[in-house]
Amino acid sequence: MSNLHVCRHPIVQVALTRLRDVGTGPEEFRRHARRIAAGLAMEALADLPTRQSSVTTPMGACLGLEPAVPVVLVPILRAGLGLVDPILDFVPDATVWHVGLYRNEETLEPVEYYNKIPRLEPESICIVLDPMLATAGSAVRASKILKERGAVDLRMLCLLSAPEGIRKYQEEMPGVPIYTAAVDSHLNDIGYIVPGLGDAGDRLFNTSGH
Repeated sequence: MSNLHVCRHPIVQVALTRLRDVGTGPEEFRRHARRIAAGLAMEALADLPTRQSSVTTPMGACLGLEPAVPVVLVPILRAGLGLVDPILDFVPDATVWHVGLYRNEETLEPVEYYNKIPRLEPESICIVLDPMLATAGSAVRASKILKERGAVDLRMLCLLSAPEGIRKYQEEMPGVPIYTAAVDSHLNDIGYIVPGLGDAGDRLFNTSGH
């Protein structure tokens, strides 16, 4: 599949194994999700344009680098929020906008309930954040919103993906790269990734069974 980047780094893969475990509690789940998000974002921003910058060290002047273009993070509410902070740790000047979408459990189609995305600078690198690329409905809708707002350089970051979601996303958003830690077997009859890790939002925010 073109434009699909699966991170094989052992730290990411070990963290993913812990995410999958039904016995992993919310605190540990969030910790490992952050590790994976950071690893994926490092790969997604490996080609970040930079410009020369001068700083003063305790020993004198030194030339270094700083980002040359804005980075925009767009988590899909609510589960995408769990992927924001680890990326902000190393791109602290990134802008964060939010898109609120939920999946209709009968049709599996996305329903939009929040969208305040402004006009975006065309040189920005825009990264859509969603833990699971399953049916891809929400990811496609969020990406189209960004395109409508002027995004040119768009990238999709997800912890896990299914072949069905990848195909759907690539059909709807040709040329947009996908960064993920694994491509699982398939979707079940209610649109969940198998073997997957369950509902990422519930496990991140400890809302399972509520």
